[in-house]
Amino acid sequence: MDESFVALIFQHEELVLLDQRVLPTSLEYVHCKTYQDVEFAIRDMVVRGAPAIGASAAYGVYLAAKAHEDEPSFLAALTFLGNARPTAVNLAWAIKRMKGVYDQEKKGGRTHLLEALLSEAHEIRSEDICTNKEMSRIGSRVVPQGATILTHCNTGALATAGWGTALGVIKQAHYDGKDIFVYADETRPRLQGARLTAWELVEAKIPSRLIADSAAATLIRDGKIDLVILGGDRVAANGDVANKLGTFSLSVIAKAYGVPFYSVVPVSTIDFAISDGSKIPIEERDASEVTHVGSVQVAPTEIGVYNPAFDVTPHQNITGIITERGIIYPPFGENIERLRRGETL
Repeated sequence: MDESFVALIFQHEELVLLDQRVLPTSLEYVHCKTYQDVEFAIRDMVVRGAPAIGASAAYGVYLAAKAHEDEPSFLAALTFLGNARPTAVNLAWAIKRMKGVYDQEKKGGRTHLLEALLSEAHEIRSEDICTNKEMSRIGSRVVPQGATILTHCNTGALATAGWGTALGVIKQAHYDGKDIFVYADETRPRLQGARLTAWELVEAKIPSRLIADSAAATLIRDGKIDLVILGGDRVAANGDVANKLGTFSLSVIAKAYGVPFYSVVPVSTIDFAISDGSKIPIEERDASEVTHVGSVQVAPTEIGVYNPAFDVTPHQNITGIITERGIIYPPFGENIERLRRGETL
């Protein structure tokens, strides 16, 4: 049940990342020796997916502490790391958690401090893998026998420290013998579904088909989708979910045709400080991602481009949010508050 590849590992004082920009045609690794390398890897999407960004950032904080003995320079490095991408809350969450360790251990001497920071980064990575497997166990319960599932973007081992969120649930349902079939959206403009999810589905030997994003509505309308399962990059306190662009439109169609719609996220992806989705910052990326596919130009470069990386799905369109501490059902605000208090649903 484990992956045949490693997407994120820290060894020999380097963060080693499977380069997601070149999959599936090439299997290459990027070696991040400095926190600047980690920032670039996050910003340029060598690594992507909220949990994987968080785990990578944790190691980036350790490398920043190695590089800067004085606190002002270290804090400036954390700000630099934190600005790599704005939408996924796990980036800020991991940096804040690592900063807490720094504050607690900095008086114990430099060697002790660095050991404590590296240990915490390892813990964040290990916790994410355990969290993913617990979410998968819980989430598999909502998958009917023989279900046909639609998923969007990439939420597997590549998007996490290992195993996956929404794709982890899908894999678990497959290994549980539920005889599932998966449709994966290509996920324009960067084609994470086509390049990454399709690759992971093939690796896991899960029966599946890749579809153009625009084919999803027809499949839902024609009754060929039993449920939609996808991830999330930030969840507001009322249950609104920011996820890869195209998620909102899928939620509208699924709701219109009565198809269950689930988001799978660790509790660390919930931003308890944001009241609703309108407060979530949405990253807008370079126009070339739309005017080009890879290095091939497909549109006039003179045309104006609107290229948000994410959209926000209102909680009214969501059936449930699957976490490692249970499934959040409506009323979302009330049940998310229970999680904030440390309860298990």
